Amino acid sequence: MAQIRVHFFHELNDFIASARRDTEITYVLERKASVKDMIESFNVPHTEVDVILVNGVSVDFSYIVQAGDSIDVYPCGEDLNVTPLCRLCPQPPQPVFIADANLGRLARYIRLLGFDCLYCNDYADEVVATIASEQQRIVLTRDRVLLQRKIITYGYFVRSDIPKIQIKEVLKKFDLFDLIRPLTRCTCCNGKLLETHKKEIEHRLQPLTRKHYDKFLVCSACEQIYWQGSHCTRVQRLVDEFVQC
Repeated sequence: MAQIRVHFFHELNDFIASARRDTEITYVLERKASVKDMIESFNVPHTEVDVILVNGVSVDFSYIVQAGDSIDVYPCGEDLNVTPLCRLCPQPPQPVFIADANLGRLARYIRLLGFDCLYCNDYADEVVATIASEQQRIVLTRDRVLLQRKIITYGYFVRSDIPKIQIKEVLKKFDLFDLIRPLTRCTCCNGKLLETHKKEIEHRLQPLTRKHYDKFLVCSACEQIYWQGSHCTRVQRLVDEFVQC
């Protein structure tokens, strides 16, 4: 059977079995396949790939792999001196996200920092992929198979399983530090927070809250009320921790 050679570079090796990382891999062609299918057979999602060189020539995902090909696969953002260069990892038009059902805490942290992040703990993979495609959202997941769906253009496989490290990953990956606007989105539902006059909501306040606080925010979607209580100090500590990458 025909063989090809494949080399995955830098952080793409996160997806490769340890014994085959940072080395040239011999791959046996058993059937006609696109280079996208071949790459994803190694569990590397296409959303993590920016440049594919076949025998030194830059190609897109539709390229049909041929016997004897030497294929180099590079992650997003790699600086290569190749002309012409076909980049496959487009920049998202805006930093808006959708998190899969296993990333609830991460979704809350993203919202806490002021970013638009859809999340529901019963989202099926098909729903996540469809919404991401229709609304041009960045999929955040720890499910490699989800990111292999062709309709997903923007996505990131979250490496850590610790939420406080996950949010640092996302901030760094998408360079979001200058866009952080804490307490501008509802952490419960993702709605925008709006300033409101106390008199408009005081009938909903507990007696002590009504007595001691005068400035309030209300979620435009679920009508959750926020005020600058003692929790604001904890929120600021969290934000400070997140930005120390």
